[in-house]
Amino acid sequence: MAAEVAENSCGGLGLMGRILLWLPLALFAALALFFASGLLRPDERVITSKLVGKPLPAFELPQAASDRPPLSSAEFAKGKPRMLNIFASWCVPCAAESSQLLALEKAGVPIDAIAIRDAREDVDAFLARWGNPYDHIGLDARSSVQIALGSSGVPETFIVDGQGRIVHQHIGDIRAEDVPKLIAIWKGAQ
Repeated sequence: MAAEVAENSCGGLGLMGRILLWLPLALFAALALFFASGLLRPDERVITSKLVGKPLPAFELPQAASDRPPLSSAEFAKGKPRMLNIFASWCVPCAAESSQLLALEKAGVPIDAIAIRDAREDVDAFLARWGNPYDHIGLDARSSVQIALGSSGVPETFIVDGQGRIVHQHIGDIRAEDVPKLIAIWKGAQ
């Protein structure tokens, strides 16, 4: 009788008992595999603008820099393609891309800018330190134009054709290897 009790309490688990015994471990293993697959194969996190191929939204922004005029969307419908760079004085990648923007300006590409959540004295200091490739700079204190453009962060650059239609979006800082491609897209928008 004692042998029967010992068998039932230890080794006498039925199929259902054994499944219930191993179920927490199986669930843990499945959850661990799920999370590991997400780490090895991350989702695409870049948010592209839905306005590429469409007209720029209408806007008028106040002056963001002491030595540059303010910016409005009307500047982009004057018959010549332009670049629109979204930046901020507090943005480290914006400083990193400054030499590439100066190279684009030197190549003849007209560039305008929108300073996001900034102050004029901070923008002036940023431009004095890193250079000023911009024709016009508008201040978007609440990021309303940035959001209307479908921009997800700074820096970000749009190429706009002479009729005010967005033809290209470059997300992130412009690097030296991006300059020839951006010049070619700008020339193609003419």
